[in-house]
Amino acid sequence: MHKPHSNWHAYRRVPASFMPRQWQKWVLDRGSLTKRLQHASNDDFYVRVKKQSITRPSLSERKVLKLALGRQALIREVELVCHDEVWVRARSVIPLSTLSGEERQLRSLGNKPLGAFLFASRSMKREQLEISRYIDSSGASFARRSVFRLHKKPLLVVEHFCNAVIGAR
Repeated sequence: MHKPHSNWHAYRRVPASFMPRQWQKWVLDRGSLTKRLQHASNDDFYVRVKKQSITRPSLSERKVLKLALGRQALIREVELVCHDEVWVRARSVIPLSTLSGEERQLRSLGNKPLGAFLFASRSMKREQLEISRYIDSSGASFARRSVFRLHKKPLLVVEHFCNAVIGAR
């Protein structure tokens, strides 16, 4: 997907100088990113699955999910595309123990947005938002991650915002 982020900051501790205002309206929003992208693109939005497999999460992902060493998870990497341009790259890490009951459906989302499933669930709880700055050849951009709980079962969602979102409403 992209280079893993290592410097995550709890949302409440992000200094104002860390993130320009034009990024804040996207990165710090706690609502459904899927709905926000659909609205901003006048529904010219789709999900492109890049990779999905059962494998070991990174150390950082294991820590935030409190997964034991060697535990595997369903890892799904997607691009959220608006107007045929990638606006967000996302990675979800779903422990195998989460994939039971209603959450079994998460194995076969295909090109359906995970956010639609999460925000439709009455049992969904979102934990603290963490923010990271990402620098590549096109300059600085930002990512966020948070653990969601469905029926108290965890999954991690990491969203890397591309420069294309800056001009969107």
